[in-house]
Amino acid sequence: MDGQGPRYLRIVGFIERAMADGKLRPGDRLPPQRQLAALLGLDLTTVTRAYAEARTRQFIDARGAYGTFISSPKVELAPIVDLGMNIPPPPAGLDLGELIKRGVEQVLTRVDANLLMTYHASGGGKADRAAGALWLAPMLGKVDPSRITVCSGAQAALAGLIIALTQPGDGVAMESLVYPGILSLAQQLGRRIVTLECDEHGMLPDALTRACREQDVRAVYLNPTLQNPTTHTMPEQRRRDIARVVRECNVPLIEDDPYWRLANRPPPPIAQCAPEHVHYIATLSKCLSPGLRTAYVAAPNERSHARFLAAMGAIVLMPAPLTTAVSTQWMHDGTAMRVLEGVKTTAQIRLKLAERVLAQREQAWPDAGIHVWYTLPEPWTAKTLARAARAEGLAVTASDAFSTHGEDIRTIRVSLGAAREQARLAQGLQKLAGILARGGQVEMSVQPII
Repeated sequence: MDGQGPRYLRIVGFIERAMADGKLRPGDRLPPQRQLAALLGLDLTTVTRAYAEARTRQFIDARGAYGTFISSPKVELAPIVDLGMNIPPPPAGLDLGELIKRGVEQVLTRVDANLLMTYHASGGGKADRAAGALWLAPMLGKVDPSRITVCSGAQAALAGLIIALTQPGDGVAMESLVYPGILSLAQQLGRRIVTLECDEHGMLPDALTRACREQDVRAVYLNPTLQNPTTHTMPEQRRRDIARVVRECNVPLIEDDPYWRLANRPPPPIAQCAPEHVHYIATLSKCLSPGLRTAYVAAPNERSHARFLAAMGAIVLMPAPLTTAVSTQWMHDGTAMRVLEGVKTTAQIRLKLAERVLAQREQAWPDAGIHVWYTLPEPWTAKTLARAARAEGLAVTASDAFSTHGEDIRTIRVSLGAAREQARLAQGLQKLAGILARGGQVEMSVQPII
C-alpha cells in the first residue's frame, strides 16, 4: 500500500482521494472489512480503525448487514467553501489532533503547568529560541539563538519590525502585489507605501536604488519565495542584486519567507547575501498550523535584536506560553518535520487536483505551495467573480486585496488548504470552474451582497 504514515490513515486517505477524483461515488459499496484486510495483507483491526475514522470524517456510512457505503454529501451548516484563506492543508498520513494531544502531554511532563500560566520573557525562552534555530537552519545555516525572537505569528512580527525600523511618515518599499497584512500595517502605523517597478523576477534593483535615494525609503519588504499572491519565486541572481542595493543604500530589508519550506529547491534567502541588513521572518502558520501562533525572527545583529525585542514587548509582551511550548516540543522531537512533510504531500495532491479542474492554456501553475494565482477569462473581473462565487457558496480573494493601489487586474487567489476534506475542496473547485465557464451570464444574476 502506497503512502506514508499509519496504515489505517493511508486507507482513509485513499478513500478521500478516490472520492475527490470521482472514482468512488455516493452509494458505492466498499469491501467488507475482513475481505479488505485479506486483500491488503493487513490485520483486521487496522481496517476496522480505518473505517471508523472514515465514518468520523463522514466519508462512509455503515448500514449493518447491508455493508459499508460511500456517504452522500451532507447538508452544511456553514455552506461557504473557503478558497480564500491561505492555511496549510491537513498533513497526509497524520492525525493532527492526536499529535497536538501528545505534544501537550509531553510539555506537561517536563514543565510545571503553573509556569505555563504566568508571564514569560519577551521573545521566548532559551529552549524556544533553540527551536527557532533548528527551524531556520535549512534557510540560514547555523544561527545564534540569542539573535532569534519568538513571536506570536508573523503579523505581530511585522508590526514589531515596522515600529523598530521606521518612524511615522517614512517610506516602506514593496512590490505592487503583496501580502495584505503588510499593507494594513503600513496604513495603520502611518508609513508611506512606496510601490516599486517589477518584472517577471520581482522587484527591480535599479528601482529600489532610485527609491532609496529619492523617496526617503527607510525599509524594504519582500516575500521572495512562492510569493503571496503571485506564487513567483525570485531567482538567486535577483536576490543577490537586491542584497547589493540594500548594502549600498544602508537600508534594512524585511524578508518575509513563510513558504520557503514548502518550495521545491528554493534559492538561498536574501538574508544569506546581506546578513548585516536583513531581518528574516519564518512563521509556522503556512507550513504547520496557524493555531500554533509561532514565528521566528532572526535579527542581523545584537543592536537590531534589542530594538525589535523592545517593540515586541510593547505590542504583545510575550508569545503565548502553551502554544510556544508545543512548537518547541515539536521542533526538538521531530514532530514538526513529520507534519511539514505531510503538509507538502497533501499540498502537491491538491495542486494537481486544482490544475485538473481549473486548467486553462494561458494559466501558469506553481510546482509547490498552497495557493494559485488564477488569471480569469473575459469578461470576468476579480471583483465580479468574487461576488458571483460568494453567491454560490465559495470564498476566493480578489486581486485588489493585494494591490498597493487597489487595482482589479482580473486575477484571483485560490487557496487550497482551508477545506479540511479533499472531496469538499474538489466540490468547491468544480463549482468555481462552472461559474467561470458561464462567464458574464452569472454576473447578470448576482445581487449586491450586504
